[in-house]
Amino acid sequence: MTTTVRSSPALLDGEGTDQVFQLLRDAQPRTRAQVASHLGLSRATVAMRIDRLMELGLIGPVEGAASSGGRPPSQFAFNPTARLALATDLGASHAAVALTDLTGSIVARKRVGMAIADGPERVLGWMVEAAQSLLDEVRRDAGDLVAVGIGLPGPVEFSTGRPINPPIMPGWDRFDVPGWVRQHLEVPVLVDNDVNIMALGEQSHSWPGVEHFMLVKVATGIGSGIISGGRLQRGAQGIAGDLGHVQIARGADVPCHCGNYGCLEAMASGPAIAASLARAGVPATTSADVIELVKAGDLVAIQAVRQAGRDIGEVLATCVSLINPAVVAIGGSIAAVGEHLLAGVREIVYSRSMPLATEHLQIVQARAGADAGLIGAGMLAIDHALGRRQTSPAT
Repeated sequence: MTTTVRSSPALLDGEGTDQVFQLLRDAQPRTRAQVASHLGLSRATVAMRIDRLMELGLIGPVEGAASSGGRPPSQFAFNPTARLALATDLGASHAAVALTDLTGSIVARKRVGMAIADGPERVLGWMVEAAQSLLDEVRRDAGDLVAVGIGLPGPVEFSTGRPINPPIMPGWDRFDVPGWVRQHLEVPVLVDNDVNIMALGEQSHSWPGVEHFMLVKVATGIGSGIISGGRLQRGAQGIAGDLGHVQIARGADVPCHCGNYGCLEAMASGPAIAASLARAGVPATTSADVIELVKAGDLVAIQAVRQAGRDIGEVLATCVSLINPAVVAIGGSIAAVGEHLLAGVREIVYSRSMPLATEHLQIVQARAGADAGLIGAGMLAIDHALGRRQTSPAT
């Protein structure tokens, strides 16, 4: 079955409640009169829309309004516990599911080791079972869910939620993820690339006021999520931010699994750093080995990580000039080495990018850690359901 695109919000369905709700979503208590004045609406209209939001449970009364004489006016504010979102972060070898409230805060979670190569029905089947287990744990039911957000470790056609030629996901190519999930959970389902999801999570968690933001994931591969003007940029085919296969000068003769030579991923990813150390006689085969060596103060490992940072910085210098972000956050497993990687990135970016682009630029370690994917998947679902979404879901 081919998925379709729905353009209306899941909860606020064109009854005029969306405008009132978005004002109250900041959790600041307001009276009906204050809402009417701010939005330029009649009190009768505001009263009707507030009543509808009360019925949905999205706002509730708040005590403590000051009175200028007589009965104090009623105040209303956002109720983030009214409903839940289901957030799912699927990686090459892990699966994580969480329930979040309507601010994106994680209420309950479950994480297991699971290979994405096990196929969509097994992985998504576990997701549905885990979701029900979490709902039971917090004593809620599937009717409390507003939407499902899912991050996948491969390219995704966002308008349909289907993975497109994912290199490490056998059996997933063009699989109707939203259609399958909706056979079990009757809510909107949104699917995106895992690095895009991480960017949403990191920005929401750590940089909520920053509208020009870039998250770079350095792990088995290298990719980025780009937020510009407050909107996630996916590109025409959904692969915007694929830094891993940009060629760098130092790697001209180094083959990449994509078939080209000199790709950043072949030079600066976790496995690439480990391979370079092994060639230098340092016992390293995995990204975890690299991290442990750096933490132990191994000079050769530290130098290799610093060089990987310079390689990443070579590509990011161009990105900074083109996109002009205010913050570049470095995440992924290799980011656990800390300042050694960041120092290499900063060295090249600050020396090669235009001074105006770097004057206030912050290059930092990502702060949300392993929760970034879950937080981002939750926010993707929430922003769709509550009307402040950037795009349309597959249903």
